[in-house]
Amino acid sequence: MKFRIKATCCMITLISLFFGAGGSALISINFHTSLQQEKTTAQESYRMILNTMQIVNNMDEWTDEKDISKILEQLSAQDAFGAALQLHSQTETLYSKGKIAAHFKNLSGQTDVSHLACTIFSAPDTRYYLQLSGSFFVGREAYYLDAAYDITSIYEARTQQQELYQQIFIILVLTCAFLSYILAYFLTRPLARLSKASREIASGNYDYRSRIKSNDEVGAVSGDFDLMADHLQNSIEELKDAMERQNQFIGNFTHELKTPMTSIIGYADLLRSQALSKEDELDAANYIFSEGKRLEQLSLKLLDIFVSEHESFTLTKASPADIITNLVSHLKPVLIKENVTLQCVCEDGYCMLDTDFFGSLLVNLIENGRKALMDGGTICVYSEMTTDGCQIKVSDNGRGIPQTALSHITEAFYRVDKSRSRAQGGAGLGLTLCAEIARLHHGTIAFESKENHGTTVIVELKGGLA
Repeated sequence: MKFRIKATCCMITLISLFFGAGGSALISINFHTSLQQEKTTAQESYRMILNTMQIVNNMDEWTDEKDISKILEQLSAQDAFGAALQLHSQTETLYSKGKIAAHFKNLSGQTDVSHLACTIFSAPDTRYYLQLSGSFFVGREAYYLDAAYDITSIYEARTQQQELYQQIFIILVLTCAFLSYILAYFLTRPLARLSKASREIASGNYDYRSRIKSNDEVGAVSGDFDLMADHLQNSIEELKDAMERQNQFIGNFTHELKTPMTSIIGYADLLRSQALSKEDELDAANYIFSEGKRLEQLSLKLLDIFVSEHESFTLTKASPADIITNLVSHLKPVLIKENVTLQCVCEDGYCMLDTDFFGSLLVNLIENGRKALMDGGTICVYSEMTTDGCQIKVSDNGRGIPQTALSHITEAFYRVDKSRSRAQGGAGLGLTLCAEIARLHHGTIAFESKENHGTTVIVELKGGLA
């Protein structure tokens, strides 16, 4: 059952209960008020006649029942007793007028000289009567006077009110049902839009939004729903991007493995199946060795990236200047042989670092600078302390990086010059590892480069000051 139908049924039920109870109570109160007024009027009329008879009895004592009957006949001629009149003693009936008198109830045990008895009865003619009974003494004998007043009009009025009320009640319920349904429809229409939005998103239409503009709870739920849908869409897009990057990574990795493995297998098969000259054997062995070393470097880089993403990461108090100075002093002799000058300018201070990853970051940045140099050159490493860590700059005066490649150089296996990088033993993973190390230090990595003028890599590490 739809919510709007439930709301309509609840409204009809409440209206029926309250209007039904209120209308019934009002009719009942009106009926009893009218009946009480009729009783009061009848009692006043009855007491007037009863008092008249007592006064007449005191002035001229009755000696014969005929005298009493005669007086009652004169009084009844004035229609003062309504529908019926009866005078009786404990043993006999002295006077009776009207057919309804045969249906009088015996109230003699409920009345005396100062109290009247009252009851209501219905006759075979389906009319209702009010019976009043009182007593008086003639001499020492008690006489009882019963009078009946027709009160059918009060019951008929109640019946008419009930019939009219039922008609009004039915009209009111039908009107209330119609208006309640219309109101519930407009109130629940935003919920239908929310339901449609959820179905659209479930079917794959992630751009659909409910966009309900109201200042009530439904509007708040709609806003939260749309916000959730935005986050869901962003998460799905990020997941798609991650899957695309993963597929690209697998494709690149497969390609990186395929080329050296094909060469290694080919040269190994050549050595195994044919007799070669010493020179050819040496060339084949050198090629197998160089390709094997490249595969080793590739596996080590991948291992570093995996470790940085999955193992626990602990920052300790360290001096960036000491680490850089120590590393530069060890790399200088090696780079001098390639006509590369390595310099460093460092600011003293301490911050929170992972020293192993920090060293790997420096080695990879210096190695990338070395590969960018064409016929020797200069690599400079700068470090300075910041408010929440340190900043590292590695500059070279090499061939630079095209602007179109700057946004891709941290992607796995991406290389600006594939032929040169492959010849130099690069796999396109060094800067990927550097970007991951910067992320683990809550920092960033940026590149400033101009072709044929050099490149500067700026790394912000925000592990905190020690």
